[in-house]
Amino acid sequence: MTDFTTNGPRMRSHHTKRGAEFHFYFAIIFLVAIPFATAGWLLDVFQRQTLNLHGPLARAWAEADRITPLIFSA
Repeated sequence: MTDFTTNGPRMRSHHTKRGAEFHFYFAIIFLVAIPFATAGWLLDVFQRQTLNLHGPLARAWAEADRITPLIFSA
């Protein structure tokens, strides 16, 4: 029987340093995404009739975090 407790799999961290240019584009995309995220959040609140949802800032942050790396991958 194999004992995996002594030498478990190593977790690799893929931490990349994000420079000033990345933060600049992130801030612009975040600011542009806020009105659209607010409108989408309000629509979800009225449709689902609950406030147990991610707020507009969390949605805008997620959109900026999803879109900005796409700019730098091209």
